Amino acid sequence: MSIGRKLLIALPVCLLVTGLTGFAIEKADEAFPPPLAEADVVSREVDDANGQLLRAFATPDGLWRLKTTVDDVDPQFLKMLIAYEDQRFEEHSGVDILALGRAALQFVSNGRIVSGASTLSMQVARLIEPRQQRSITAKLLQIARAIQIERRLSKDQILNLYLTHAPYGGNIEGVRAASLSWLGKEPKRLTAGEAALLVALPQLPEKRRPDRNHAAAVAARERVLTRLAVADVIGDGEAERAIATSVPSRRLQLPAYAAHLAERALRKDPRAVRHETSLRLAVQRNLEAVAKEGAAKLGPKVSVAMVMADAKTGEIVASVGSADYFDASRSGWIDMTRITRSPGSTLKPFIYGLAFEEGLVSQETIIEDRPADFFGYRPRNFDMSYQGDVSVREALQLSLNVPAIRLLDAVGPAELMMRFRRGEVKPALPAGEAPGLAIGLGGVGLSLRDLVQLYAALANRGFPLRLGDGVEGKAGLIEAEPVLSPVAVWNVSDALSGVLPPAGSRQRGIAYKTGTSYGYRDAWSVGYDGRHVLGVWVGRPDNGAVPGLTGYGSAAPILFESFAKSGFGITPLPDAPAGAIRISQAELPISQRRFSLTASGLVNASAREPAPQIVFPPEGARVELSANHQALSPLTLKLQGGRAPFRWLANGKPLPELTRRRVTQWQPDGAGYSTLTVIDSVGRAASVRVFIE
Repeated sequence: MSIGRKLLIALPVCLLVTGLTGFAIEKADEAFPPPLAEADVVSREVDDANGQLLRAFATPDGLWRLKTTVDDVDPQFLKMLIAYEDQRFEEHSGVDILALGRAALQFVSNGRIVSGASTLSMQVARLIEPRQQRSITAKLLQIARAIQIERRLSKDQILNLYLTHAPYGGNIEGVRAASLSWLGKEPKRLTAGEAALLVALPQLPEKRRPDRNHAAAVAARERVLTRLAVADVIGDGEAERAIATSVPSRRLQLPAYAAHLAERALRKDPRAVRHETSLRLAVQRNLEAVAKEGAAKLGPKVSVAMVMADAKTGEIVASVGSADYFDASRSGWIDMTRITRSPGSTLKPFIYGLAFEEGLVSQETIIEDRPADFFGYRPRNFDMSYQGDVSVREALQLSLNVPAIRLLDAVGPAELMMRFRRGEVKPALPAGEAPGLAIGLGGVGLSLRDLVQLYAALANRGFPLRLGDGVEGKAGLIEAEPVLSPVAVWNVSDALSGVLPPAGSRQRGIAYKTGTSYGYRDAWSVGYDGRHVLGVWVGRPDNGAVPGLTGYGSAAPILFESFAKSGFGITPLPDAPAGAIRISQAELPISQRRFSLTASGLVNASAREPAPQIVFPPEGARVELSANHQALSPLTLKLQGGRAPFRWLANGKPLPELTRRRVTQWQPDGAGYSTLTVIDSVGRAASVRVFIE
């Protein structure tokens, strides 16, 4: 026997029998410290925003050992554990002299070890430094370690070690891993029967495994419940009720959700034990199930990706990178939320939003859906047919291509790209190419995560948000001008909320848009209510074509089912802001009744451009700008026609600056009648008289 081992054995003997001096104990303790550092090796885990386990990774030696503290478990479980295992845990310093004396007498009387008199501190010593066999020598070594542990750690820290290392059969260690494996739940809230089972198993973990020795597990749980000290903890009658409940008979898999995000978390910080994310376990679990089921219906090699975010905070609450991470036939290991693909028609709402913002159109403005040539670019509708004259609202809802390009030609592709940059999204263009009209129909590259970030601005009244999942990107508002004005956003949302749901789905009160990329490679659907935004991508990760794949037929049903199963419910879309109104086509000013284009596809301009006309507010309108007796909010002014720059006057007083835009804002001095006038660069003017409330 080594000198160090002899000293460790001598330490408790001298302490308990001969009263060894404190100085000698101190020196022996310093020379042979307990292996506490090794006890820190635990499974790495990725948790949701509420601390619930999303995914765990086994320790290097293959154990599922989740770090567990007294704060992670039900307080009643702790009381039951101490009552059953170590009633004087709070009083002793590692060794219970009374229990040790009883065990010694039993040994002398029986010639063998009948009870070990182990305290929880001694059990921790055995767990972090396992012994090969039960013997006097091993017990003395365990006592020595228990004394050392008590000198170094608080009672809660000792309990934390027990809760983390207690064996529960197979490669399961620790109360949290055991609760998830045998009970399918976190140990925060346990019934008396569940707590008793978790107290009983560590004594003989292999012989009492519920999946292999069910009867032994039931009997062990009953012994715990009928122990008098435990009965005092749980109360009268609880033991009988707990005994009547069933004991699980199979081992469950530990949660394995958000696999792609979990992998990124480990790569970012390999040393961290716990990685906290903004995800919500229930939402993530449900959306992964929807994705897996949806992909199975769509056929082989097809995958599904989803991102759901809080449109007020930017926090990602669910991120599904593929239909099944472990399905090699669908290339499940590829995180399709981050891969750049053609977004199809999903960018059209932003084109219409710009046209609304600049006063070019209203929802009921008539626009032509007929073949057009834009300097060699000839867009065609998805079904190769044309609708003729349609309203702008219908053109957006039907996702007609030609009207969208007419409007993009008017507002300018560069302006559209600039608005995307306000939302910190930079669509990928072909090398060396400037933004062109093709971007309106998906001629750029965009990831699902970026697309959801853009739509989050629509759900947030136009104000851009940065998405974050707790691992990459910090969620929050972006300090930039709005992607679109609140009035323009309302018009877009009002139109998109009227799009018919896909076949088999019921209207859920969400605004949504679909898209299909060229060649049936990508199907998209993005929707939002007043609080959350959800994006869905469907396709093959290898970029192969999928005949019949469309955003409306393939991605939209998944979007609607995901909203239904997210558990959030539907938050109504925001009310119309001041200045936002949808009026009939007959009530529109003559200049806004039809969006007029030249044969080349350009908006009529130059010398033949009509005189300016104030589109909003209309003549004689009563406009309410106050809410709850607060100060008046600004009034949005829109005009059509005329030649820039424009000078606005309110009650004969010029507004501070000239503007080249057809939309501006005016801050009234007070309520009552006001006369608004606009003068263009060649001196033509228009006026309206309105009443401010």
